[in-house]
Amino acid sequence: MGRWEPDAAGRFRVAAMELFAEIGYEQTTVAAIAQRAGLTPRTFFRHFADKREVLFNGSELLQQSMTAALAAAPAQASAMEAVAIALRGAADFFDEERRRYAHQRATVIAATSELHERELIKLARLSEALAAALRARGVEKSDASLAAEAGIAVFRIAFAQWVQASERRSYSEIVDASLASLKALVAV
Repeated sequence: MGRWEPDAAGRFRVAAMELFAEIGYEQTTVAAIAQRAGLTPRTFFRHFADKREVLFNGSELLQQSMTAALAAAPAQASAMEAVAIALRGAADFFDEERRRYAHQRATVIAATSELHERELIKLARLSEALAAALRARGVEKSDASLAAEAGIAVFRIAFAQWVQASERRSYSEIVDASLASLKALVAV
């Protein structure tokens, strides 16, 4: 093996997903992932802290993207309008090229309680980041938390729909439909 391999992280992701699908998450080792990728375990650990990170290493970028979109929302936007802008800001992450990977990832996470718990923690952190960004805009603490949690509910539902094998709509289209449904549900 050469010292430098192009797109090592991508190769590790592909190898890991193949192994997770073939033999399951629990049975997959870092050594097996590295072997499948044609790289070394040492190289793996340069890119990922452990095999879970193959599934979760984009979380910080997603959070940064969403909070930046929220921060850039017009000053007159309500808390929920700003959250909607944040949700739409994630569309760059959820393009058609990533849909198949996202479907595989969701399948692995749903089948493994340890990973499901980690996914819930990721969503809780994302909610808190959105709430903090809303508070920075002057939204009262409890209102910021409520709007952020509502946004995460929309995100979870939209993402779950988007990763379905039969789904053809874009992530943005599903988010917009989910936001419209939420608006209709809370109208009194």
